[in-house]
Amino acid sequence: MAEFEATRGMPADSMIVFGVASDVEIMDRWLPQGLTVTGSGPGTVEAGGDLVPGTGPHEGLFRASDEQLRVEWGGRDHPGYAGWLQVSDAASGTSEVTVHISLLNEPASGAHADEMCELLDRSLGQLADEVRRRVDDAG
Repeated sequence: MAEFEATRGMPADSMIVFGVASDVEIMDRWLPQGLTVTGSGPGTVEAGGDLVPGTGPHEGLFRASDEQLRVEWGGRDHPGYAGWLQVSDAASGTSEVTVHISLLNEPASGAHADEMCELLDRSLGQLADEVRRRVDDAG
């Protein structure tokens, strides 16, 4: 089982960041290229793209908790895949996001693991850019 985790500071308070991170309608703006997510009903999403194993879209579970500033997801038809995103306050109106991915049937080291770490870092950078746009548009 492989566990991957990355943390990054965000240029806005935790509620703004959580609002961006938990909005299924705009997730494609910051998720890795090759992964698309669309809402498919209460508590479910469909994921597709080059990063998703197999063919066609896959149904996933999705939960966003406003009280905990936490997003959790997992593959309904791929139970070996799950993850979470946690937003926490930081100093001076900024916040921090931690993303954690669990892959049951993946190696914890090697080229694929390095690629996963890079995807997480890049996604968090794109999330920071999306948050910055949200703040700039509101200001």
